[in-house]
Amino acid sequence: MVQRREPTARQMRLGTELRRLREDAGLTAVQAAALLGANRVQISHIESGLTGVSEERLRRLASHYACTDQEFIEALAVMATDRTRGWWEEYRGLLPTSFLDISELNHHASHRRDVAVLYVPGLLQTEDYARAVFSARVPELTSEELEVRVRHRMAGQEIVIPYELVIHEAALRIRVSDRGASRAQLVKLLKLSESDNITVRIIPFDLDGFGRAASTMTYVGGPVPKLDTVVRDVPHGSAFIDSESQLSAFRTRFRKVEAVSLDPAQSRDFINRLAKEL
Repeated sequence: MVQRREPTARQMRLGTELRRLREDAGLTAVQAAALLGANRVQISHIESGLTGVSEERLRRLASHYACTDQEFIEALAVMATDRTRGWWEEYRGLLPTSFLDISELNHHASHRRDVAVLYVPGLLQTEDYARAVFSARVPELTSEELEVRVRHRMAGQEIVIPYELVIHEAALRIRVSDRGASRAQLVKLLKLSESDNITVRIIPFDLDGFGRAASTMTYVGGPVPKLDTVVRDVPHGSAFIDSESQLSAFRTRFRKVEAVSLDPAQSRDFINRLAKEL
């Protein structure tokens, strides 16, 4: 197969899972290549996402690695054969690749859970709110870069999967722009919270003992739990976390944060009161 210049996060994830299966089987790349009738470089390229792998080869590798999780194998086969060119591809070369990777991740997600402390998550932002967030970036974006980011954010806001959001009162009160933009953002959040597939919970300032402010995260469900992903902001983009132990820890962290939040009805009342104050 043709070698990719810049594999996507999804392509690299497929390679990562195949490497994990190989290592769990106690095989080296040389041994795996021999079983496949290939060479070590080919295995290395597959595991790094630089080249794809056919469904037939993927299933042979899974058999050699003694993987018996058929649901997991089927999910990997879908990843290997998927040729989707989503709406985000029109932004390739215009935005950092992490923006596109997150859009692709959302497109294939089975569910999503967010914990937000400082900002309303991008999926729920108004255009004015998103523009204000991007305008605060250092170094400053050009006007063209700013508008591309805003346009991309607005294009990716269709939410058809179950979406659970726990958001701290701080994120609702911080005015990233002016009073009018803040009120409009609260109104949009309130409206979306009434959707059947969207659950919004609020953590108020006066909650005793909330020591999990560093739990800000985006948890994106895959077709099977092994293919879930956590996305966290880092200084130069986004970090994608996918080890089983860390995924388990983040699931627990989300449930702990959720447990101390207001219920959905109380949260809607809380947002409504804040909006009326502005």
